[in-house]
Amino acid sequence: MTTPKLLNRLTFRQLQVFRTVYERQSFSRAAEALGLTQPAVSAQIRQLEQALGHPLFKYAGRTLHALPAADALAASARAIFGQVSRLQMSLSDLDGTITGELNLAAVSTAQYVVPHLLARFRAHYPNVQLRLRVCNRSQALERLAERRDDLVIMARVPQDDDLVFMPILDNEMIPVVWPGHPLLEATSPTLADFAHHYVLMREPGSGVRGALEELAAEEGVALDHAIEMGTNEAVKQGVMAQLGVAVLPRLAVRLELEAGLLAPLELPGFPLRHSWCTVYHRERFPTPVTELFLRFVRQHLDELHAHFAADPAPLPSHGVACLPDATP
Repeated sequence: MTTPKLLNRLTFRQLQVFRTVYERQSFSRAAEALGLTQPAVSAQIRQLEQALGHPLFKYAGRTLHALPAADALAASARAIFGQVSRLQMSLSDLDGTITGELNLAAVSTAQYVVPHLLARFRAHYPNVQLRLRVCNRSQALERLAERRDDLVIMARVPQDDDLVFMPILDNEMIPVVWPGHPLLEATSPTLADFAHHYVLMREPGSGVRGALEELAAEEGVALDHAIEMGTNEAVKQGVMAQLGVAVLPRLAVRLELEAGLLAPLELPGFPLRHSWCTVYHRERFPTPVTELFLRFVRQHLDELHAHFAADPAPLPSHGVACLPDATP
């Protein structure tokens, strides 16, 4: 097929649908993400295949596989959409505004940090539309593999040359108990002593649970008395209710520690430390807004570190009211 014919038959909508199917490796997940029916997605892909003169996907059982033509088109589509995004940014600069979207996913422990970044970023770039999805580690890894988000914010980034990451802040995990717990009066308590109590933990796949289980395995300590709870807040409330003890990110309990509602417990091997990082897959070409956000985070890391290293206190005002622009 000659280039003019191809240019006349391709549409941005087809490329958008293709990119979503390619990234999510599923027609149904792509349909959900785009707000379309699965037959509509299938029709767009068929039209695109007819325009290209090559098949793009095939099923092996229930698994969707990208064919060589799809890999070639994906590389071109990333470049095309990247250029369109840069054009949008250039036009926004001419207007004196920066517009676009920033889609983030963050593991649940990072929810204590990410809103502070987003508030500062929005103060500088109020016309950028922000979306944040909070999930556990297993879900974050799944979203990262499927390239669903512009950035994923997580700790313990997998060793993978295809992942690009930037550390932003230490995630320090500490044992916590309720005030008056007998372990606070014990002489040199150990992880084994800690594990004799009911240990409140998140579901399998949680980053904090994984870090605790790794340390317990290294020290040969069995976590036989575990009570599983679905959120960090439930774990925190469970400790305050004297249901059990737990290991939690220090930032998740800093207010309760300050108020005397929880008490930190000194144990060998703690605190556990892993850095929260911004992560994206090399094949998900960063948009200009993503690049802008990453640059903004780098520029404000010192401010972020200083705030969370100090005693709990409000951040200095960024001078922007948390109200949408009501100008007609």
